Amino acid sequence: MISGAVVEALQKYVPRENILLQEPMAGHTTFRIGGPADCFVQLESEEQLKKVQRYLNLVGVPFFVLGNGSNLLVHDLGYRGVILQIGQKMNGIVVQGSRLIAKAGATMSQAAHKALEHGLTGLEFASGIPGTVGGGVVMNAGAYGGEMSQVVTLVTVVNSEGETMELDNDTMEFGYRNSTIKHSSFTVTEVAFQLKSADREEIKSKMEDLAARRREKQPLEYPSAGSTFKRPEGYFAGQLIMDAGFRGFQIGGARVSDKHCGFVINVGDATARDVREIISEIRKRVKERFHVDLEPEVVFLGWEDI
Repeated sequence: MISGAVVEALQKYVPRENILLQEPMAGHTTFRIGGPADCFVQLESEEQLKKVQRYLNLVGVPFFVLGNGSNLLVHDLGYRGVILQIGQKMNGIVVQGSRLIAKAGATMSQAAHKALEHGLTGLEFASGIPGTVGGGVVMNAGAYGGEMSQVVTLVTVVNSEGETMELDNDTMEFGYRNSTIKHSSFTVTEVAFQLKSADREEIKSKMEDLAARRREKQPLEYPSAGSTFKRPEGYFAGQLIMDAGFRGFQIGGARVSDKHCGFVINVGDATARDVREIISEIRKRVKERFHVDLEPEVVFLGWEDI
C-alpha cells in the first residue's frame, strides 16, 4: 500500500484530482484485465514527470510508466506501487513542414491522422495501432511493412535523474520490437517524425485499405493486447499456434482467436491468470512440437515475466 505521506508529497507536483488510489487497471489496458494499482497518477507535463520520478526514486517507491496499456497484462491482484500515466493529458501534436512532432501520450492513430490532414505520408501503418507514440517508439511498433524506425528522427526522454535527453535514430538502436529505451530507465516524452508530402486521397486510401485488412484478419471486436507473441525468426507465430492445435483453445474467459491464432482475446471476464495459463500452454507445446521458443510480446506487470 502507498502511505498517506507519499500521496501528500505527490500532491506537491500533481493536482489531487489526477491522483487515484486503488485504481482498477482493467480500465487502463486494452485487454480490459487487471487488479487495482495502489496509486495511479495522470501526468500533464514533462516537468511533472521529472519531479514525480525524482521523488519516487528518492523514497524507493516502485513505479511503472503507462501509455495506452495496449500490450500489457496486469496481475489480478494489481500493482503494488505507482502507475504514472502519460496519456490524454500529454497528447499534443504539431506539424512543421514535413516534420511531425508528437507528445508521448498521443496515440499512434492520432499521429497518423494528423499526418493525413497535412498531406504527409509515412505513418499510414500506424493508423490502426492502439498504443501511444511513446510506447510505440520504445517497442519499435510496426505493421504491414512499416515501423517506427523508418520515420523517427529524434526521441526526447527523461532519465532516472530527471534530466532531459535527446536520442537520434542511430542512438535508438531500433530492432524488431526493440530499442535501446526498452532496456533503460528512460521515459519518452516526445517523438519527432520525418515524413514526405503526398496526395491526401492516396494516403487516405492506403489507410482505409489497411483498416479493411485488419478487420478481415484480426479479432478487433474483442479486447486483446494485439499480437501475443513476437514473430520468431523464420516462422509466423500464429501459424505455429494453429498447427499446434490451439485454434479456439480457451481457459476461463481467455481464448485463442479463431480468426487469428496469434491473438489471445478476452471473450468475457477473463482473468490475468487465464491469459497467462494459455500463454504458458502455447509456449510449452510449440516448443515440444516445433522446437521454437515463442517470446511474448505482452508485458507482464505485477508478477515476474514468464
